[in-house]
Amino acid sequence: MDLDHIGIAVTDLELAVARWRTLLGEPEGPPEEVVAQGVRVRFLAAGQVGVELLEPTRPESAVGRFLARRGEGLHHLAFRVPSVDRALQELLGRGEQVVDRVGRPGARGRRVGFAHPSAFGGVLVEFVEKP
Repeated sequence: MDLDHIGIAVTDLELAVARWRTLLGEPEGPPEEVVAQGVRVRFLAAGQVGVELLEPTRPESAVGRFLARRGEGLHHLAFRVPSVDRALQELLGRGEQVVDRVGRPGARGRRVGFAHPSAFGGVLVEFVEKP
């Protein structure tokens, strides 16, 4: 299983892009809104791993609530898997909590699903399936 990207919650996407651009270079493509998750995102490359900057579009979104509780910073680690559904079902089979029981649409046309932070010692883990 490979690390796909690191998600970072931010309050201002363009300010965050300017900050990270000095380290990682230009973002990959324009901003993308993931309506179902209530976020606008931009990706930057850090070698083979992406850095996803996430700005909430509504305060009650998961990222909006995260920012209200914790402020800006590391939000999640995302791993590439052949099947998001299978990865989530394996966790459920081990008695772990998940945020999603099946995959859902995510950024860049990919299916995603989240494990509850309790499954990985307080770290939110996202599974990413390529289209």
